[in-house]
Amino acid sequence: MGLAAVPAAEPPAPAPRGETLTRERASAFAKLALKGARKEFPNKTGHVQLDAADMKTPKGLHPAFYGCYDWHSAVHGHWMLVRVLRAHPDLPDAKGVRAVLAEHLTAENLKAETDYFNRGEAKSFERPYGWAWLLKLAEELHTWDDPDAKKWAANLKPLAGLIANRYVEFFPKQTYPIRAGVHSNTAFGLTFAHDYAVTTGNKKLRAAIEDRARAYYAKDADAPARWEPDGADFLSPSLCEADLMRRVLPPAEFRDWFHKYLPGAVKGEPATLFAPATVTDRTDPQLVHLDGLNLSRAWCLRGILTSLPKDDPARAVLVASAAKHAEAGLKHVASGDYAGEHWLASFAVWMLALPTPE
Repeated sequence: MGLAAVPAAEPPAPAPRGETLTRERASAFAKLALKGARKEFPNKTGHVQLDAADMKTPKGLHPAFYGCYDWHSAVHGHWMLVRVLRAHPDLPDAKGVRAVLAEHLTAENLKAETDYFNRGEAKSFERPYGWAWLLKLAEELHTWDDPDAKKWAANLKPLAGLIANRYVEFFPKQTYPIRAGVHSNTAFGLTFAHDYAVTTGNKKLRAAIEDRARAYYAKDADAPARWEPDGADFLSPSLCEADLMRRVLPPAEFRDWFHKYLPGAVKGEPATLFAPATVTDRTDPQLVHLDGLNLSRAWCLRGILTSLPKDDPARAVLVASAAKHAEAGLKHVASGDYAGEHWLASFAVWMLALPTPE
């Protein structure tokens, strides 16, 4: 992972303090994902219909990833199930997790998913957010030494290869990065793809991502982070960019870049970037995005801290902010409403996969 995130090859070692993926927490998260994995409706497909004959159910369109409200949430729900089972093989939900993965990640189902992406009108389907999570799932299975996982990884390989090629083909044509706090964010889309490229040894993909990351972001300075958050953000444009660049730049170069990019970080400025976002209605599918923002900010901050030296002047602010965001986000993963429950556990698990900062 370049200047990598925690490799998926081994579940992260328990952090010395703070929030970790305990067995109890992993089981609670698995239950949320299992509840949604086969839940076909409600569903937001993003499907382009060519004619009346093209009207199909979500499962008819996506036999592997039809649950959890939308395609990308289904994908990262499956990633999360793999991750928690790897971390806790004796999970009380292990049998149910394996059953869902075996039912969905068949060669036939994943061929249908690949065929869907080969439709002409699906050229931009789930770009780049769903692409990124698909590669994260492929990476997780690729590094799991488990008989079932090896079979699922082989079944997923054609689709992962197609998506990896889409990165190489598309991003040189995207002249300008998209700096939104939602699915279209370019930096987040490149981040998980970089992890996948490093883990699987895909040199072409890695080189393409590092080239585009430098082209998009290397000269950035004094980011307008005071404008964050927007009302429906689940990603921080500023922190996602820094989380990508800590993978791409050598440590000393990243440190210099970071302090030019967020010059107020030493003082905890802008305050709105380093304080958790407020959520007023967790039944609203857009407002609840801000719970996800708190979790994704926490993972970005944890990642950034892995690439800053122990004596960095911004370290104390970043550590405190990461802890506050993690606490705020973890409180509301299980809100009792499907608007957040169908996806927030995946964000929590990725955040907890990164080292607890000191």
